[in-house]
Amino acid sequence: MHSVAVKNLRQSVTIRSSPHHVYTTLVDAKEHAKFSGAAARLVAKPGGRFSHYDGSLEGFVVHLEKDRRIVLAWRSSGWPAGHYSIAQFVLTKVAGGTRLEFSQFGIPASDFASISDGWRQYYWAPLKEYLE
Repeated sequence: MHSVAVKNLRQSVTIRSSPHHVYTTLVDAKEHAKFSGAAARLVAKPGGRFSHYDGSLEGFVVHLEKDRRIVLAWRSSGWPAGHYSIAQFVLTKVAGGTRLEFSQFGIPASDFASISDGWRQYYWAPLKEYLE
């Protein structure tokens, strides 16, 4: 097995919508497909598989805490076989909406910049546009 140099990412965004709507949009495959504009599948229970953006992102659900927290074992299709990162979404009700604190641990260092930009471009911007 080859070792992969990794980096960790933290981002936060405030969305003018309730934690319930943000959570539902992220875990319901039909809602995810609507905001992302791409095919999505997700079985919303621990161990459930997911595949987003027409299969370019995949993995499985580690933990779900309704309207508060989502933890996924997440990988990009181009990563070394068997390498997963851990992606965590923490939702907190704040004045005017929801604060989404995002952390992703174990991103291959070679993909860090594109993954960091990808969350902003393919998740936070369309999610805000869809929910606000």
